[in-house]
Amino acid sequence: MKDCLFCKMIAGEIPVTPVYQDEDMFIIRDIDPKAKNHYLMFLKQHFARIADATEEQAALLGKCLLKVSALTELLELQGGYRLVINQGEDAGQTVQHVHVHILSGQKMNWQPA
Repeated sequence: MKDCLFCKMIAGEIPVTPVYQDEDMFIIRDIDPKAKNHYLMFLKQHFARIADATEEQAALLGKCLLKVSALTELLELQGGYRLVINQGEDAGQTVQHVHVHILSGQKMNWQPA
């Protein structure tokens, strides 16, 4: 997508230093961290919301979520972690490209559920 911040990062139009990347996704540090460790994981395929995903994209998102647990040491997830996916403006989604916040490194005081 032409105006998508994450798509510009993927295309190299905005310089970024990935913590991890593969053929399917990028993981970067969040520029406004909400925890000791705060990463953003986003797919290289663009879709704004999970509801917009094709079956193939949904499967790819699942594959990438599973990959996060394999990156425990790199992302410092040993004590546990929280995954957050904001969907829509009311939920706080500011970039219209599906992305997952990965938070770790501290006790999470707010219990959303």
